[in-house]
Amino acid sequence: MAKLIEKVYGEALFELAVEEKRTGSLMEEVQILKQVLAENSELAKLMQHPGIPESEKEEVLENVWGGRVSKEITGLMLLLLKKEHYGQLPLVLDYFLAKVREKERIGTAYVTTAVPLSASLRDKVEKRLLETTDYRSFEMHFDVDESLIGGMIIRIGDRVLDSSIRTKLENLSRQLYQIKLQ
Repeated sequence: MAKLIEKVYGEALFELAVEEKRTGSLMEEVQILKQVLAENSELAKLMQHPGIPESEKEEVLENVWGGRVSKEITGLMLLLLKKEHYGQLPLVLDYFLAKVREKERIGTAYVTTAVPLSASLRDKVEKRLLETTDYRSFEMHFDVDESLIGGMIIRIGDRVLDSSIRTKLENLSRQLYQIKLQ
């Protein structure tokens, strides 16, 4: 059921954004909203508390978000509240962001290396990814995992390119165990 909720409301917001040619501005707004919601989990608890009347929750939403986010986003939150689906708001927003990224051909890449990369190396990685994919731009996420020893792991969606030394050593070790000595 939750999947249906996120799709219905996320798709409606996406279609509205496309129709009004506001995908970029609404995408930025949704990203900021998601960040604020993640940092303030108490608001979600308040909005889902069964002991607080819906009218008070609506007033809280209007006071917190009115004038700070677009009327479309405020309307979406109020509608989800009224339909008792407010808890699905993060999933709806994620669905919307995924649709916008798909339309705008914006990829999300997760790059893990053994040591932190310099800004120039980060730029080279992003440039190479743009050359080898159909994306026009990337949201890059860099992480460090010293256990890789060297090399890097790049994940884009469900595709993974693992060129880490750790993986190469593990593969070599497996191959050596398979060799039968006579």
